[in-house]
Amino acid sequence: MEKEFSSTVKIRFSDCDPLGHLNNVKYLEYMLHAREDHVEKNYGFTYEEYLEKTGSIWITVNNEIAYLKEVRYNATVEITSKTIFVNDLTVVVELLMKDENGHINAVFWLTVIYFNMKTRKAEKMPKSIIDQFEHFLVAIDHHTFKERVAFFRSQNKIK
Repeated sequence: MEKEFSSTVKIRFSDCDPLGHLNNVKYLEYMLHAREDHVEKNYGFTYEEYLEKTGSIWITVNNEIAYLKEVRYNATVEITSKTIFVNDLTVVVELLMKDENGHINAVFWLTVIYFNMKTRKAEKMPKSIIDQFEHFLVAIDHHTFKERVAFFRSQNKIK
């Protein structure tokens, strides 16, 4: 069973600076859009549908991103996402942007909490949702973002 989801996108000229490099904030946009697509395709719902149905949604509480290799306009990149941590309140997702040779352009850890929009408070996720996230949980060898970034930097040097 696939637990790491993937999509391919072309980098647009309008998303780049005058030197032709992808703007830093655009890395986040490309990666977040990819994750939204991955959730819809593989988890079977959109965030909008889930919010309408339950009154709850996941709210970002922490972003960590490292830019490892430049991305230029017209490049084709692969964006992957996987769940690397789940508890009853929090989910951590790792997103990677890779070039056509498998080099990591950027690594992004997104931490979200489950939030009830009616009460305006964080709350525990329903067991069925925890089970669904745990079903797609991927164990990684690194416990901190800093360790993970160092690993990818070393891997980029090998390739």
